[in-house]
Amino acid sequence: MLVLARKLNESIMIGDNIEIVVIDIKGDQVKLGIKAPKKVTVHRKEIYEEIKQENIAAISAPFKPDTLRDLSEFFKRTKNDEQKK
Repeated sequence: MLVLARKLNESIMIGDNIEIVVIDIKGDQVKLGIKAPKKVTVHRKEIYEEIKQENIAAISAPFKPDTLRDLSEFFKRTKNDEQKK
């Protein structure tokens, strides 16, 4: 792990297009600003872990062929409805 010290309004660059800026410091809390391309997702770690667990649960869910068939028919109907407009 790289450990860096930064002061208010100072920043850290990650690669060429991600910048972490120290926005505010109050007591033991630091506010950071993150400038990154829109294609880069940025989450607090606890939210990232929840997303990861939800994805694992979705993959582990039993496969139901009827559900897949129902979804396929739904999208066909939706596509046909859009073409009629």
